[in-house]
Amino acid sequence: MALLQISEPGMTPDPHQRRVAVGIDLGTTHSLVAAVRHGVAECLPDAQGRVILPSVVRYLPPGHQPSRQIGFDALAAQVDDPTNTISSVKRLMGRALADIERDGVAARLPYTVADGPGGIVVRTVAGDKTPVEVSAEILATLRQRAEDTFGTELYGAVITVPAYFDDAQRQATKDAARLAGLNVLRLLNEPTAAAIAYGLDNAAEGMYLVYDLGGGTFDVSLLRLTKGVFEVVATGGDSALGGDDYDRALAAWALRAAQADATLESLTPPSRADLLAEARRVKEALSSAGAGEAVPLRLPAAVGGASLPVSMTDLDAATRPLTERTLQAVRRVLHDARIGVDDVKGVVLVGGSTRMPLVRDAVAALFGRPPLTNLDPDQVVALGAAIQANQLAGNDPEGELLLLDVIPLSLGIETMGGIVERIVPRNTPIPTARAQDFTTFQDGQTALAIHVVQGERDLAKDCRSLARFTLRGIPPMAAGAARIRVTFTVDADGLLTVSARELSSGIEAHVEVKPSYGLSDEHITRMLQESFASAEADMRQRALAEARVEAERLLLATRHALAVDGDLLDHSERTAIDALLQHLDTVRQGDDTAAITAATEALAKGTEAFAARRMNRSIAQALTGRHVESI
Repeated sequence: MALLQISEPGMTPDPHQRRVAVGIDLGTTHSLVAAVRHGVAECLPDAQGRVILPSVVRYLPPGHQPSRQIGFDALAAQVDDPTNTISSVKRLMGRALADIERDGVAARLPYTVADGPGGIVVRTVAGDKTPVEVSAEILATLRQRAEDTFGTELYGAVITVPAYFDDAQRQATKDAARLAGLNVLRLLNEPTAAAIAYGLDNAAEGMYLVYDLGGGTFDVSLLRLTKGVFEVVATGGDSALGGDDYDRALAAWALRAAQADATLESLTPPSRADLLAEARRVKEALSSAGAGEAVPLRLPAAVGGASLPVSMTDLDAATRPLTERTLQAVRRVLHDARIGVDDVKGVVLVGGSTRMPLVRDAVAALFGRPPLTNLDPDQVVALGAAIQANQLAGNDPEGELLLLDVIPLSLGIETMGGIVERIVPRNTPIPTARAQDFTTFQDGQTALAIHVVQGERDLAKDCRSLARFTLRGIPPMAAGAARIRVTFTVDADGLLTVSARELSSGIEAHVEVKPSYGLSDEHITRMLQESFASAEADMRQRALAEARVEAERLLLATRHALAVDGDLLDHSERTAIDALLQHLDTVRQGDDTAAITAATEALAKGTEAFAARRMNRSIAQALTGRHVESI
């Protein structure tokens, strides 16, 4: 009897050609792996049937077997061995020690971090470990789970990252995946992944806001969903805010309520880890308990060991400032998109921390309607990533999904006078490529220094410096004659390449922008706020800088013209132009934009006759000795 070959719904008709691709949600507190099976995206369980893997790695002394514990085993040891049990490592990805010290993250870590040759390292009994290495352990465990499930090697993975992860943080995530033996098909913003799951499962259309409160990060994204097209309209968030911070706030509240003569920071690492674990247990119990119930919270023996009844009202009071911070980020995103709460068709909740009734109630109060909770908030990101991975692997040839993520901050270069010329505006959909032509400032200029910056301010000194490179070998020409095309290319993962090409000679230089350390959501939010608050002042500063540049350009051009053709002027004419030159040179050093502009215009007008004579001389010289018929 012949065998009949069949395929799964929506899959390639040849099962042997189907590529196994997965979506991975690499989270701060827990991670998941999902794949499309039987035409449906589902999270893959471990041998015990658990789909969640705690993002925790414990390192054991050399010679010990096993050498490390990952997931639930490591989580169980967190209280007894906090200094060697690494959690919330996602907060360290692509960051410098100074960054996490400034954000206050370093002070809250139960383990020791230090500066290493390539960035942050974590001190453990097994030696120094980088955040990339720790993340690779988690990713490798998920890869193994998927390969055990399918009985074959993976073709690739889509890995999700917070929407506000910058280039360094995304690159660190890619490095961790490669170290774990994964082929990265794409990095996908977490809110976009959630929108994929909701959009495809519920045929949603219109403006949707994704409110993603995870264990360690908060993201908010506004998306426009239209017939399979997912366009990110605006993004915001806070990479130093998540469920862990709610645990800390409740733990600190308990110490104050018990009138303990201690703070969370003053506790020993084991006592602090014990109290935080207890606060998390109480938070989760209250989230599933009735509104009027209370849950006992046991304090560590080091501070008396008392048991406090905690109600939902107590939890709300202890964490209300954190919830309000998330709502402020939501309002900023709506403001960026120039829409009101009534224009949002639905709010999608993502992240385990959104299970808290106080969070759901706050979101419902802001938008005047309950948020969407159709899908498991812990799993929705991984499910969306699995759908995208399945398409990128070519298993769903009829899929019509189109993703349009955006860049969070404008990209540009510094021009004369320290002015920023934006080439890629913020909230531009990616992947994208933008180009703009520039020219030289001085005669005979053979090199051009290019300074790539990121931010919304008009002056380069107020923006973030990303990279510097030099285009050399420009043919010597008169100022303004050269044409240098600067091209910015942002790929689907949000990684940037900048190139510069002199069009007449074809010489070219480029740089891949990989800043040493990341930019936190808090910094990005502050940069945006500063750009709004200082918009008027920035406009004045830009106008002043532009006036000074134009004045300097005219001064250089006029002085060069006088040096070459000064004999065309009589004494009185030369004296008048010299006076105009002196006046402009003096006022351009001041801060009066109008005075500089007026002096520039006066010099331009005062040299019109001189310019006409120079033109006549140039024409006469060009025609000397030539027959009229040859012209």
